[in-house]
Amino acid sequence: MLLRPALASFEPIFATTDAELAKRDGINRFYLLPDANRDQPWHSVRCLIASIRLVLHVRPAVLVTTGALPGLFCLIASRLIGARTIWIDSIANSDHPSLSGRYARPFATDWFTQWPHLATTGHQYAGALL
Repeated sequence: MLLRPALASFEPIFATTDAELAKRDGINRFYLLPDANRDQPWHSVRCLIASIRLVLHVRPAVLVTTGALPGLFCLIASRLIGARTIWIDSIANSDHPSLSGRYARPFATDWFTQWPHLATTGHQYAGALL
């Protein structure tokens, strides 16, 4: 949500795993994805399929995600259709990139960390969202 003002002129489309959060933040145009994590393999398969369908339906030119497994699935699918992909690793990961972030690296056109000490080759630091 902290990126919304920067993206407003682009008419962004949002995807979330929590419709209540989207409604709370006044987002009317969003897609709902099933939540998933590495501890729930069948939920992850459902999320993967839903993410691929969403990307094929929307056909984004640019995809920006702040992480987690549903975002990773959308990022990979978007990159495979030729979109520019931007990964912003979670601020919660202060010691090392997140697991999803590590998997995202080969598919991300641009990969950002929110911690300056984690900026390395392939991981850029341009400031934190908070």
